Amino acid sequence: MNIAARMAQIAPFHVMELMARAQALEAEGRSIIHLEVGEPDFTTAEPILEAARRFLSGGHVHYTAALGLSQLREAISGFYHTRYGLDIPAARIVVTAGASGALLLALGVLVDPGDEWLLPDPGYPCNRHLVRLLEGKPVSLPVEAVSNYQPTSEQIAASWTDRTRGLLVASPANPTGTLLHPDTMAALARTVAARAGTLLVDEIYHGLTYGVDACSALAISDEVFVINSFSKYFGMTGWRLGWLVAPQRYVREIEKLAQNLYIAPSTVAQHAALAAFQPETMSILEARRHEFSLRRDILLPGLRTLGFKITAEPCGAFYVYADCSGLADESFDLCQELLTEAGVAATPGVDFGSNAPQRHIRFAYTVERSQIEQGLARMAEFLSSR
Repeated sequence: MNIAARMAQIAPFHVMELMARAQALEAEGRSIIHLEVGEPDFTTAEPILEAARRFLSGGHVHYTAALGLSQLREAISGFYHTRYGLDIPAARIVVTAGASGALLLALGVLVDPGDEWLLPDPGYPCNRHLVRLLEGKPVSLPVEAVSNYQPTSEQIAASWTDRTRGLLVASPANPTGTLLHPDTMAALARTVAARAGTLLVDEIYHGLTYGVDACSALAISDEVFVINSFSKYFGMTGWRLGWLVAPQRYVREIEKLAQNLYIAPSTVAQHAALAAFQPETMSILEARRHEFSLRRDILLPGLRTLGFKITAEPCGAFYVYADCSGLADESFDLCQELLTEAGVAATPGVDFGSNAPQRHIRFAYTVERSQIEQGLARMAEFLSSR
């Protein structure tokens, strides 16, 4: 039997393979500092766990509606009002099986075979792979530090063709940790709308910003699609729960697709997430955001001292996208050496696109400050001995 031709264009997620190698070294007794993992290291906040326990104690763990629990959709709507001052009707909010599920649903109702979608490069790899899975054509937009690793409206206009159907951006972005300024976001929305296209914005790292607040694209237009998640700021990665905000006329189509793809999001995760917006939980999450800020303030100057160049300073998420060209010719090889020789795991740029990946490494500050300091010390010793 043949493997579908599309699979030749869907690359493996190299960081997962690197993690497997790191775990194998740990099994041999090696100490590894994990700066490769895009996952908060904190436990799920206790109010969320308690909500899950209460729900499970009743034993009635059945399907919910495909669009999600009405109470949770209302809670998310309330969160937009409290956090952003926006009135987003619950009817436009779809609870999903993770942000990946939200992205699949959005693209599923938007992408026809042969449609072109513009995506910043570097960017999160699954974005382009899901476009390809749906027989669309992902078109990479090389973005540089000078534009904060974000596209400009001029670049969108120059790249748009008669086959282009939309633009997918992220703010804060993975792997760069950079944000779109509200004026830039508004300019992108106008440029896409003028061409009858769709703007899809990944906001899964909202809440994790440092010294600046992130602007939601929902403040700019009711015609954008926005993806968010309980994974990053809310620290619920393994619960696999996210949401999608869509223009009202698309919701019925999204519902049909959700029914067929996964029936409904996890019921226990949804009941747990009802506690995510409680003041007690938010206080815990804000303390964790402060901790991430402290970690960033150790890693960022530490990497610069080692010889890494970071021109576009990250203000969100928990990543530093560092130029390693002054230290090595190939980031993939350097990551392999850092892992095997220094016991430090980091992600090579090859995972994030074709825009100078050999020059870049992503470091995640998702471990304790002492671990970051130890990782920097190990890298310093290794680099000085080369």
